[in-house]
Amino acid sequence: MAAREADFSGHRGQGEDGTPCCDWVGEDGAGHYVKMVHNGIEYGDMQLICEAYQLMKDVLGLTPDDLHEVFADWNKGELDSYLIDITSQIFAKKDDDGTPIVDKILDTAGQKGTGKWTCLSALDLGMPVTLIGEAVFSRCLSAIKEERVAASSILKGPRRSKKLPDLKKFVEDVRCALYCSKIISYAQGYMLLREAARDQKWNLNFGGIALMWRGGCIIRSVFLGEIKKAYDKNKKLSNLLLDKFFKKALKKYQAAWRRAVISGVKGGVPTPAFTTALAFYDGYRTGRLPANLLQAQRDFFGAHTYERVDQPRGQFFHTNWTGHGGKVASGQYNV
Repeated sequence: MAAREADFSGHRGQGEDGTPCCDWVGEDGAGHYVKMVHNGIEYGDMQLICEAYQLMKDVLGLTPDDLHEVFADWNKGELDSYLIDITSQIFAKKDDDGTPIVDKILDTAGQKGTGKWTCLSALDLGMPVTLIGEAVFSRCLSAIKEERVAASSILKGPRRSKKLPDLKKFVEDVRCALYCSKIISYAQGYMLLREAARDQKWNLNFGGIALMWRGGCIIRSVFLGEIKKAYDKNKKLSNLLLDKFFKKALKKYQAAWRRAVISGVKGGVPTPAFTTALAFYDGYRTGRLPANLLQAQRDFFGAHTYERVDQPRGQFFHTNWTGHGGKVASGQYNV
């Protein structure tokens, strides 16, 4: 297992359903890179599950025994996966005194670095892998435990309503938020793989990668089968969000997703991964973002120039915003 997880190149193995969980990915480190992105997505999946847990625990007051039942139920449907399965088992595990062991674990998360490496690569390639970034920073925030404890007695949040929301509806909203955010995480991961393949001139089999991740990997889930189908239908698919299956799921569940995020905001429960996933979705589907103002600001204070909507791409302009000075403009450099 260790050798297979270290690099998807070389040896061939099979998962429980007979699908390959190890295969040749490509030359020049392609296998190692795909494994790194796998680990980054793993960071995102785990953080999303943790946010679902905290929402249901803090807003609904669900106990570990309650949560065991919720996650066991989720594992029978669209969220069927290794991580959902083990999360259900974790909530059921009792300490020697009969109390849930999860409640006795210190809330400081460790990390080995693969999530950070994924984010650094995303920054180098200019890909907005925001969810994995939030997952990494959430671990960093958890690590400053003493500072958080001190702040918790000083900084106040909203007063939570004594009236609990409808349990069944709230749990379903959280499930939908988890599912939609998971779609965003994988879409971002595949955007990074696409850009890395272009940069390194790798010929990655995107559908085959999803198939490998279905067996023997921590992020294995039935969800990955839909990614395989998406790339089987369209090998040149630019983004998973544009595939019919994922587009339909986001349309179906986004109202519930938004309600879950709003519930977190109103209750003062941090949901950074849920929230950044939704922000990315809204940003990606927005034809005109406020970056025009940002470019105006950059040109104002640094003469960084800008492109115009009424001129061909690649032509840059500078405005003398104050009426003083000359027509000096800086050169272009893009990340």
